[in-house]
Amino acid sequence: MRLENKIESLYHRYWLNNYAAPNLTLIKGEGEKVWDDRGNEYLDFTSGVATNSIGHCHPNLVAAIGRQAEKIIHASNLFRNETQAKLAEALVERIAPGRLFFCNSGTEASETLLKLSRLFGLKKKGAGANPFKVIVSSNAFHGRTFGGMSATPQPKIQNSFKPLLPNFPVAQFNDSDSFAALIDRDTAAILIEPIQGEGGIHVAKKEFLRDLRTLCTDNGILLLMDEVQSGTGRTGAFLAHEFAGITPDAIGMAKGLGGGFPIGAVWISDAYADLFTPGSHGSTFGGNPLGCAAALAVLQTIEEENLLSRVKKLSAPWMEQLVDLQKRHELIVEIRGRGFLVGLQLNEDPGELRKLLQQAGLLTVAASGNVLRLLPPLTVSEASLRQSILTLDTALTTYGKATAPKP
Repeated sequence: MRLENKIESLYHRYWLNNYAAPNLTLIKGEGEKVWDDRGNEYLDFTSGVATNSIGHCHPNLVAAIGRQAEKIIHASNLFRNETQAKLAEALVERIAPGRLFFCNSGTEASETLLKLSRLFGLKKKGAGANPFKVIVSSNAFHGRTFGGMSATPQPKIQNSFKPLLPNFPVAQFNDSDSFAALIDRDTAAILIEPIQGEGGIHVAKKEFLRDLRTLCTDNGILLLMDEVQSGTGRTGAFLAHEFAGITPDAIGMAKGLGGGFPIGAVWISDAYADLFTPGSHGSTFGGNPLGCAAALAVLQTIEEENLLSRVKKLSAPWMEQLVDLQKRHELIVEIRGRGFLVGLQLNEDPGELRKLLQQAGLLTVAASGNVLRLLPPLTVSEASLRQSILTLDTALTTYGKATAPKP
């Protein structure tokens, strides 16, 4: 039995059907390239869904994980570990004065933000008030735990698991007036993504984020920022909200922070960090020495290789080339995004186009609303960016011919 058939049979027999059945077995990765079990090479513009921030098997990351694994892998938060302390310091220095909580994933980061809003509401609670509402945005995605799903107003995420948690009114993305209209004495926080990833690569306007900051300050509520997908340099800034010149009250991070190793983090400003007290929250694996060593290697690489400037420099002409593709291919309705977090809005489901792209050696990922996501690592080469345009152009031409009306 060939390896692929054996792996396929194991998936068919033992894998839970919560994902669509994968049709590719990846066995090796280097930079922006991966190889399957038949020796085929691909450009990986999924980056593990924005997770392999410095590419596959970056030497710095591999070495850091190896060194740490030889010293201590896990010790729990009953004890201090040096990598966690250093990572907390590094993140505070990059963001603003505050404190860090470490977890394992993006949805856990979202849960921590929601628990912060609840603790804030309990402290704020006054006569007749019930300040536990968290205003969220249309098209938002904040994870798949019950808290995360409740804050994610997408039927495909929520419908199978109702009833969900109450008190998550929905405002319109990029419409600050709709947020203002929902604020009352029962409101604890606004939770927002500066760029919606799974929701379709919708970019928040500077004025919108600044308005939300003002609304939260004026009404004495928290501004919570979900940077799980948009953070760790993907847009050319360390965190995507920075372009608006604001500072939230708390920020959730994950995905690219560990470069492929599972780690999440929540930065909380000093003004609200004391709301968490011993026993109020925790994570067995969160902030373990191995995960923190991986994240430190990612931050070090971003700094040493000047990746934030590099993303800005290389993404600008790449985006122009994508816009040129839009002008020549009717399937593309709009190009959205910033840096290496880009979405192609199509006029129909991207499934067939993704198949053509995979056959041609380019791996992509879909998003809500007929969007094709392109998420190259921050270290992607200029040659690979050019190749992605050529591959897209060919696949779009092939798709257009295949779907053109017959004479």
